Amino acid sequence: MERWSRFNIASVLLGFGFLYLPIVLLVIFSFNESRLVTVWAGFSTKWYSQLWYNESLLNAAWVTVRVAFLSASLATVLGTMAALALVRYSRFRGRVLFSGMVYAPLVMPEVITGLSLLLLFVAIGLDRGFWTITLAHITFTMCFVAVVVQSRLLSFDQSIEEAALDLGATPVRAFFAITLPVIAPAVFSGWVLAFTLSLDDLVIASFTTGPGATTLPMKIYSQVRLGVTPEINAICTILIGIVALGATIASLVTKRREVQRERDERAAFAAIG
Repeated sequence: MERWSRFNIASVLLGFGFLYLPIVLLVIFSFNESRLVTVWAGFSTKWYSQLWYNESLLNAAWVTVRVAFLSASLATVLGTMAALALVRYSRFRGRVLFSGMVYAPLVMPEVITGLSLLLLFVAIGLDRGFWTITLAHITFTMCFVAVVVQSRLLSFDQSIEEAALDLGATPVRAFFAITLPVIAPAVFSGWVLAFTLSLDDLVIASFTTGPGATTLPMKIYSQVRLGVTPEINAICTILIGIVALGATIASLVTKRREVQRERDERAAFAAIG
């Protein structure tokens, strides 16, 4: 077929090769026996074991995981609330301003976001460190959660929730019993996306960090300028595995919930019929 011509296949292969071949090479050389990252000297896992003795990298990784988990969790709550406000309350004073503020970090350059947050923290006298990085990551990841959850809420059948209200459920109980289980795959996907973005961030964290709060991307960047070491390849491989595992779990959970929802809908229609 024309759409699967040799040119198209070659273009796809070149595109994926350009994107993923460097990642594959990084993973392969993390198992290199030699300390020279450009010379293959045999298979070895010693660099992974030596990571346990590299306190600076481990401390940076622990800070990064804590910041990512906390910021992703809070961003998920705030992003879900923002999505509910934009979908359920289409007309309220200041909606245009509110939606603009929610979506602004999506298009704002990270340098501007980081600099503006730095000026804010300095103006209010907040010491830069773990909590300033967390607040900064909540600010720029919340919008991604809002977009993901909003897309699911737009296709949500509100008549189910209205039926629960008619049966005597309070709005809060109807949300937790009806709405939240339905949109849970989108909420979880938003959390994984926020967690991944926080793990990967370098620019904003560089502006908002302080003493004793060095994240792993910052640590890797500072060491790479002096030369890539096998320990960096090893810890980057671990990060790749964590992100890939999270994305796989999110995909499987979303697919499973969608299949279960379709089964429940067919069962409901069959019972009505």
